[in-house]
Amino acid sequence: MTPKTPLKRGFSTRSIHSGEDRQRYADSITTPIVQTSTYAFKDTQEIEAYTKKGKPRFEYGRYGNPTEKVAQRRLAELEGAEDCVVFSSGMSAIVTTILAIVRSGDHIVITDDAYRKTLEFCSSYLQRFGVDCTVVPFGDYKVLEDAVRPNTRFIFSESPTNPYLNVFDLVKLKGIAERHGVLTLIDSTFATPINQRPLEFGIDLVMHSCTKYMAGHNDILAGATLGRHELVEQIRALHKAMGGVIDAHCCYLLLRGLKTFPLRVNRQNEIAMEVARFLEAHPKVRRVYYPGLESHPHHAIAREQMTGFGGVITFEIKGRLSDAKRFLDRLQLCFIAPSLGGVETLITHPGLVSYYEYNRKERYALGITDTLLRLAVGIEDPRDIIADLNQALGN
Repeated sequence: MTPKTPLKRGFSTRSIHSGEDRQRYADSITTPIVQTSTYAFKDTQEIEAYTKKGKPRFEYGRYGNPTEKVAQRRLAELEGAEDCVVFSSGMSAIVTTILAIVRSGDHIVITDDAYRKTLEFCSSYLQRFGVDCTVVPFGDYKVLEDAVRPNTRFIFSESPTNPYLNVFDLVKLKGIAERHGVLTLIDSTFATPINQRPLEFGIDLVMHSCTKYMAGHNDILAGATLGRHELVEQIRALHKAMGGVIDAHCCYLLLRGLKTFPLRVNRQNEIAMEVARFLEAHPKVRRVYYPGLESHPHHAIAREQMTGFGGVITFEIKGRLSDAKRFLDRLQLCFIAPSLGGVETLITHPGLVSYYEYNRKERYALGITDTLLRLAVGIEDPRDIIADLNQALGN
């Protein structure tokens, strides 16, 4: 029989089928959940084929799972990566990745607009392992380049960032990295591979909190790191030792979420633009931060390297903290919750949630004001989202 020529498939088709074998256990359409912690050998010959000859198979849940393998292959295909390793959370992906590629005596550079827990890990916990960290202002590429030392191992940033949705110029970042021979790491959670694929710009490693848009239903925790095979293998080796593994059921839910991934994210792109324009025109809103708006400082960069602007909008309302609280308490559709990327619209107050341990002066130094709010649109009717925001603002 003449072998079939593989078809070149579009993004939506790959979101549904990538990583799966054509014929599956029990002729199932969906990838089965392999709910086991341990895998049996049928005899000693099979053990030796695995241990001495390296024949691929599963041995123990911390080292891999068939459902997990499908999820990794699908994510790699969507991101355009050679390899992928998945984790029990986005922070597990970030921490394990960083620890796998640094050594005592190394130095790293990270932008000040990174996620708070990422900054905390890099600027505090890494010191215990003899790794120095320099935090630089986001968008100041001269300061960024000047911060690079002979022992710098990598430059880390998010794009877009949280909460101001700043967009990193990936071409400039790669140029700086090449001049100094350092690695580049981008947390691309807010963008997703639908809106931006950093590997295509020469970035070395990309990380995602798959909890958000990829799973898309606010029901699991998961993370992923993707890139060249040799780099991902280093991370996978440490991952097996650290044990931040994702379970088979979460992998199944991640795969299920990915089947509707393009539908959801493209819709969220559309809704967010509509809501952002509504907020920008509202008399009780001081300022809106959304890369799709011409008023955003990085709108031109976003247009160059993104195909969509995402589902998160950050905005400041006029007034004081009491006005922000009143606004939140009046919402009827939008849930007050700190995550993003799911089918339900969520809104959070960074000052009350993420930065509650900081005093007002410390928060304002970081740009976290009393009236700053972050909205993550779901896939409800945009008219309903806008109506809810409008009534809560008092109009």
